[in-house]
Amino acid sequence: MLLSIDFPSWLKPEIIPGLPFRWYGLMYIFAFATAFIMYRIQVKERRFPMTDDQLYSLFTWGILGLLLGARLFSALIYSGDTYLLQPWLIFWPFRNGQFTGLMGMSYHGGAFGGLMGVILYAKFKKCSFREIGDMYAASIPLGYTFGRLGNFINGELYGRVTTSPLGMVFPDARLVDGVNLPRHPSQLYEMVFEGIILWAIIWFMRNRKPFKGFLIGLYFLGYGLFRFFIEYFREPDADMGFPILNFTTGQILCFLMIIFGLSWIAVCSRLPNREPIHVDGEDGQKNVKTEAEKASDRNRRRKLRKKLR
Repeated sequence: MLLSIDFPSWLKPEIIPGLPFRWYGLMYIFAFATAFIMYRIQVKERRFPMTDDQLYSLFTWGILGLLLGARLFSALIYSGDTYLLQPWLIFWPFRNGQFTGLMGMSYHGGAFGGLMGVILYAKFKKCSFREIGDMYAASIPLGYTFGRLGNFINGELYGRVTTSPLGMVFPDARLVDGVNLPRHPSQLYEMVFEGIILWAIIWFMRNRKPFKGFLIGLYFLGYGLFRFFIEYFREPDADMGFPILNFTTGQILCFLMIIFGLSWIAVCSRLPNREPIHVDGEDGQKNVKTEAEKASDRNRRRKLRKKLR
């Protein structure tokens, strides 16, 4: 018998059995709240000129873009002809007379939908998209961990069959020759690498970025790389399999994310007014200066030294 871990029998998708409140929906609330807190921390530490009302407005645009993109992408890419024939069901939260919420959300669609939401906000408010987008990039991954935790609680998006001691028997997993075999808990792999580790990398770089917009590209690049390799442990979608060679749909989309991230970094590194705002200072006192201001300070000090000679 294969050495494996049993899925916790006490873990159910519903928060309270019999009521239409699920852990997955609650995880979305936790995710948005965590991203909001991380963003607000950056606004305060950088003394960024943004009021709480503006921050709420920005997140409203971003969340709407994310939800629209995630749902549309899932319906059009992963659901076959179902919604092409009945498009009004894409945002209909009922199935067979029962409230189910928005079943099926695509991360890739959500990422680009959220990006478009922030771009539109910056355009209408006439503010620097690259600056506010970088702060978004440093906030989102930690919130993303809750989304994958929600997938784990649902027992969905499980991994491929494995003989590893990390293998877990998911109660609703696809049977292999009539047997429910242990599988990689790929939702937890994604939670750790695409969530916690990616967040730690970008958070470390938030005040060390070489130019505005760098963190946006780093986010798309980092997520694409992590997810591309984790896809080797994740079970491909049953109705999609491997569309191109031995690559899953997720890997193809992640490859496009990697290309987008690299291209974004290359373009932003050449745009005018690309100097980032850095946070310096000691004992919690933050002084926000651009690279141009720092260079001006150095020139003033150099001239003063010459006079003193």
